[in-house]
Order: sequence, then structure tokens, then C-alpha cells
Amino acid sequence: MVSGPQYPALAVDAACSGNPGTMEFRAVLADSPSAVNSANGTPIFHRGPYEQGTNNIGEFLALVLGLAYLQKHKLDWPIYTDSVTAMAWVRQRKCKSKIVWGKQNAELFLTVRKAEQWLNTHTWTTRILKWDTRQWGEIPADFGRKG
Repeated sequence: MVSGPQYPALAVDAACSGNPGTMEFRAVLADSPSAVNSANGTPIFHRGPYEQGTNNIGEFLALVLGLAYLQKHKLDWPIYTDSVTAMAWVRQRKCKSKIVWGKQNAELFLTVRKAEQWLNTHTWTTRILKWDTRQWGEIPADFGRKG
């Protein structure tokens, strides 16, 4: 059993105002306990806002973009997420959201389809790990908007 996060790692998270609502997602470098304990890290990427999205879609996209980033840069780091749903969707190579796609979220729809296409045309060995919020606090990529 791992007593704490592995370093270096990529940490991903999403935030959404409403469900569906305005959604964004990001990844940060978690490279030391101080980066984790301060609930922030060096920014790697940030996308959004997207209209009429969900937190699960954002978490899924953050994982896929994280996989692509690590592969592109030939980095053998784990990716941490606090979303079991996003982990399952990546394993299944499909965003299983029941959201209604339409004109308001067309850009997000295209982004999801590109992510699914990437998953279905690439292989990876990156370890996708569940962030233990109870033991370690908020994931370093957290947006800090919980009430």
C-alpha cells in the first residue's frame, strides 16, 4: 500500500458551475510534498471554459490530455485523478455522459470526440491512479471552489 503520492506525477481536475454548466479542466505537476500540501503545482495545461459541460466530462478530458502530454514528452509519470468515473471512461475509451449535445456545447462535443479518437488510436503504459483525498487533502489541480 502506498503511503503517499508518487513523485513526479501529473494531477488533473475539473470544475463545473452547474450540471450541466460552465466547465473547465487542468493539469499540474505534483513534484514534491510541498506542491501537494499547498494544493497547487506548476501548471501544465488549462482548457475551458466550455458551456453546458459536466464535471465528469472535464475529468475525462483532463485524463486524456494528460496521457497525450506525457506520451508526447516521453515522461513515465503517473497521473492522479479524484474521479473514478473518468478512470472508467478512459479504460472504456469512451465518454459515457448522458448529456444532451447541441449548439450550446458543440465545441465541447468536438473536443470529446477528438479525445475518444485519441484513445482509440494510441496505446499507453501510464499509470492512472486514484487520488486519496481523505488521506492527502485536495488534489493539487483542484480549483478550490468547494463550498
